[in-house]
Amino acid sequence: MSTTLLNAVKLASETWKSGFNSQDAKQCAGQYEANATMNARPFGEFVGRDAIEGFWQNLINEGFNSVEYIEPNFSVVDEKTVLLTSSWKMNKAHGVIHKELWVLQQDGSAKLAGDDFEVLG
Repeated sequence: MSTTLLNAVKLASETWKSGFNSQDAKQCAGQYEANATMNARPFGEFVGRDAIEGFWQNLINEGFNSVEYIEPNFSVVDEKTVLLTSSWKMNKAHGVIHKELWVLQQDGSAKLAGDDFEVLG
C-alpha cells in the first residue's frame, strides 16, 4: 500500500470527522469530489457537494455530533483509490459505513468519490 496514498486518505477522513464534530458542514462537504454521490440509508441519495453539504447541515442542526469510526479498514483498490469500511457511532445514532471510496487528487489530497453508509439505530 502506498504510504502517500494511505496518508492522504487518513488525513482527509480525519478532516471530515473534525468538520462534523466542530459542526462545520462546509468542511465535511469539502472532503467530497464536486460530483460525488452519497447514499445515506435510509435518508436517500445525495449527488454533488451542495446536496451533500445540505444533508450534513441538516443533521448538525438536529443536534448530531461526536462521530467516531470503530475499527476502520482501509483497502487499496488501485494506485489512486482506497476503500474505507467501518462501524461508526455518534451521540444520537450508530451504524455502518459500507463504502467510502477515497480517490487521490492531482494536488495530492484525497476526496470522496462515493459514500455509502447506513444508520442502524
